[in-house]
Amino acid sequence: MIYLTGDTHRDFDRVFDFCADNDTTPDDVLIILGDAGINFFLDERDYKLKKQLSTLEVTLLCIHGNHEERPFMIDSYIEKEWHGGVVFYEEEFPNLLFAKDGEIYDLEGRSAIAIGGAYSVDKFYRLQNHLPWFPTEQPTDEIMDDVERALDKVNWRVDAVLSHTTPLKYEPTEEFLDSIDQSTVDSSTEEWLDVIENRLSYERWYCGHFHCDKKDGRITILYEDFEELF
Repeated sequence: MIYLTGDTHRDFDRVFDFCADNDTTPDDVLIILGDAGINFFLDERDYKLKKQLSTLEVTLLCIHGNHEERPFMIDSYIEKEWHGGVVFYEEEFPNLLFAKDGEIYDLEGRSAIAIGGAYSVDKFYRLQNHLPWFPTEQPTDEIMDDVERALDKVNWRVDAVLSHTTPLKYEPTEEFLDSIDQSTVDSSTEEWLDVIENRLSYERWYCGHFHCDKKDGRITILYEDFEELF
C-alpha cells in the first residue's frame, strides 16, 4: 500500500498509531509531504529520532520541506535507485528515504514526481531565536531545471505530483497567519509550481505545508489526515 500524510515536524506519534492500526509492513510506503523534520538539528537529537523511526513497520518516503536540511548537504547520505527513481538514504536507516526533486517514481504502477521545498514564513523568528534555518529550503534554478527536464522526458504527463507547497492559485489563503505580513513572503516557488501545473497533465497533486486538510479539485493538501494514493 502507498499512503500519504502531511508535515510531522519531528512528532511521529500519529504515524506510529497509524502503522499499528493498519498493520503496515516495510513493504508499505508512507509518503510524508515535507517537513518530516528528521534532519533538523543535525546532531544527536536527529540520530535519536532516526533510531526510533527505524522501528516503524513501514518505509517512509519524505518529500523535502522548509524545516529540514537537504540530504545531499549531509555527508552520511548516499543515493540509490528505488521504484524507478533515485532516493537519498543512510545505510543505518534503510526505511527512511528522502525523495530527490525531479525524480519520477513508479508507485504501484502510478508515476509520481517529487517537487519539494518552500519558503519559511517563520524564517526571521528562527534566526532571531537561534533555531535552524536552511538557505537550501527552496528549489534552486538547477533543481527547477531538473524537474522540467524530467517532465520533458515524459511529455509532461504523470499520474501524481508529490510536493511540499501548492501552486500559487491553490494556496489556502484562509489558513494564512494574521501575524505574518504576506508582502514579506517569498512566493517564487508557488509561482513556479503554477507554471508547472498549467502545463502538466496529471490525475492528482498532493502537498502539505499549510497545516490543514483540504481538497480543491485534483489538489489535496494534507496535514494530520492519511490517504491512500489514488
